[in-house]
Amino acid sequence: MFALYGSGVGKGIAIGKAFVLHRDQVEIPEYVLPKYLLEEEVERFHHAVQQAREQLTAITQHIPEGAPPETAGFMDAHLLMLEDRMLLEATIKTIREERYNAEWALKVHSDTLIAVFDKMEDPYLRNKKIDIHQVVDRVQRNLLMVQDQEHDRVLDGLDGHIVVANDLTPADTVMLKNHRIGAFVTNLGSPISHTAILARGLRIPAIVGLHGAVRYIRDGDSLIIDGKQGSLIIDPDNRLLKEFRAHKRQIDRLRAELQTLKSRLPVTQDAQQIDLMANIELPGDVKAVKKVAAAGVGLYRTEYLFMNKGTVPTESDHYNAYIRVIKSMGDMPITIRTMDLGTDKQVNGITGAENQGVNPALGLRAIRLCLQDPQLFKPQLRAILRASAHGKIRLMIPMVSSLDELDQTLDIIEESKRDLDRKHQKYDPNLPVGGMIEVPAAAISADLFAEHLDFLSIGTNDLIQYTLAIDRVDDTVNYLYDPLHPSVLRLIKMTIDAGNKAHIPVAMCGEMAGDTTYTRLLLGMGLRNFSMDAENLLEIKKIIIDSNSNRLATQAEQVLQATSSNEVHRLVHEINQGD
Repeated sequence: MFALYGSGVGKGIAIGKAFVLHRDQVEIPEYVLPKYLLEEEVERFHHAVQQAREQLTAITQHIPEGAPPETAGFMDAHLLMLEDRMLLEATIKTIREERYNAEWALKVHSDTLIAVFDKMEDPYLRNKKIDIHQVVDRVQRNLLMVQDQEHDRVLDGLDGHIVVANDLTPADTVMLKNHRIGAFVTNLGSPISHTAILARGLRIPAIVGLHGAVRYIRDGDSLIIDGKQGSLIIDPDNRLLKEFRAHKRQIDRLRAELQTLKSRLPVTQDAQQIDLMANIELPGDVKAVKKVAAAGVGLYRTEYLFMNKGTVPTESDHYNAYIRVIKSMGDMPITIRTMDLGTDKQVNGITGAENQGVNPALGLRAIRLCLQDPQLFKPQLRAILRASAHGKIRLMIPMVSSLDELDQTLDIIEESKRDLDRKHQKYDPNLPVGGMIEVPAAAISADLFAEHLDFLSIGTNDLIQYTLAIDRVDDTVNYLYDPLHPSVLRLIKMTIDAGNKAHIPVAMCGEMAGDTTYTRLLLGMGLRNFSMDAENLLEIKKIIIDSNSNRLATQAEQVLQATSSNEVHRLVHEINQGD
């Protein structure tokens, strides 16, 4: 018996036999074609791409009933990649001009695209390279007429088995769910890859990024998967099996109980009303928001409007996307964050996008980029303002770090209002404007920002990274990434206090808000507005309903007085063990 650890992406427990999926990488040939065969080669490439479309479309038609709304979205994303001009047209051009075979031409351009995404600082966008690789691999297998026999063998019936693989695509995940697997483990992947997100939505316990899984696990091995802890136990003894089976029953009971909380208000035992909202990436994500009866959208990320096309989106592109969300959400509030693009997220037509900095995280990004290029910024602002005439919209500015920046931004918002006035277009003149507190300088000056804004929202992902000088997706240092570091907690508390003093709401929209480890501490620190991934909302609501905020305030004060991370972790553990 021994254990391996990776990144857990589901909260369930799975116990079952291993099925190791050995899927070898296809070997890509390189050769030069005579001129008279070039058009035939282009046609062969078109045929392989069309085959891939048909394969993905067929899988989409087998999405399990009750699957999360994003399931079809991820499949559609792969289908859209098969229409990508940067990939397809460039490949065809290389076939015709360089006379390369289709496989090699496709490899050349997919490697270039993957390299671009690999340089991106934003972890979500960086993981897009996985999707490119998966889509290209499907086309390559069609070109080479490689039959994926091992994959077909999986689909012959693995009820309750735990699939172990080097990697899985979203399409694989959908098909495996249909065949009732118990869980899966992959060597590669990250907690924010599409496959991982699907696993959470489909409630498949899974572990990704468990390097060496295929090497150490054999077909038929008895396995225990703890999706929350990211732990895998191989050949457990009877004592452990009994313990985890009891734990699994407890989790199943909790899930059933959470479903009964959808109609209940998130109110603490001492009558403190808490706002629980959800974060979204795409208009289609609204279905998940409504499924858990969230109070609204606390963070609508708009970067996808830029990243899914080769040109800058127009004002109409922005407006139409926002109206879709408004129509779906009805009277519920929606907080739209303006573009958080930068030198790490290249988009054609954006000034400065071609100038990669040494450290993109500290470069020209978010509001800095918008202020440098108001003609990029204004169409989005006008679209948000126009959308505000149709719903409860709030505008949020990312990465504010100085009052000078804020003043310039507010001036451009006023200019955008005047633009609409001249065209006699309607908007909410009192549109609430808030700022994301995700830079230490902003947290330290939160009291100053609070005098000029209608609300604040703490973006913990960047705040922690910037405070501790740690890249949380860098395997060599991410062990230092600690949301409970005393400095991080002090900055959060300063922001909450600044908002309370100015009588404006303070929300948290980073990952801390959706992690049950921190819920009671944040309640004790005075946080009353949480925004998170919809899948975490009901579990957070349960903790809130079971908590007394007055009692937690006393305990939180002890945590804030602690001087070491070890002491903070001990005290938070005690808070979470309380009744």
